[in-house]
Amino acid sequence: MFDSFANSEILAGMITPAVLVSASASLIFSTANRLGRIFDRVNLLKSEVESLLEGKRSLKGERMVYLTKQLFIQKKRAVLIQRSMVFLYFATSLFVISSLSLALVLAVSKSFLWIPTSIALLGGIFLFLASAFLLYESRYNLTFIKGQIEFTEFLAHEVEKVKSQ
Repeated sequence: MFDSFANSEILAGMITPAVLVSASASLIFSTANRLGRIFDRVNLLKSEVESLLEGKRSLKGERMVYLTKQLFIQKKRAVLIQRSMVFLYFATSLFVISSLSLALVLAVSKSFLWIPTSIALLGGIFLFLASAFLLYESRYNLTFIKGQIEFTEFLAHEVEKVKSQ
């Protein structure tokens, strides 16, 4: 039963899931950072809304429309990031399970090699889904950035109008 442990197949077969675990961990780290940035942006937007409500800003109507749109975008981004994180954690778990099940299958019976392969493929699918959600989220980030640029241009134009009067 333990003769197969001397075989290099175990080590070779366990390396691929380990590399995929590392890739998933990198994506989890960067995705968590993105979520933190969303939190920071929402706090800034909240402060802006509070300033408007206290009457500390001009162009109240225009600013409120802008802030409402930006908060909606951040909410969508947060949901997409959270879904990505779920898929990334599932992928990581499946890659670890795949690696462990490969060692077990090689030790017991090679006729069940389809099990770790299937688990690793499922992990790959979850990794793909997480990447798709992150791609979709990055489009919302671009929408947020464009909105900030457009509103800043609007404010600059309003300042120029006031100066020219």
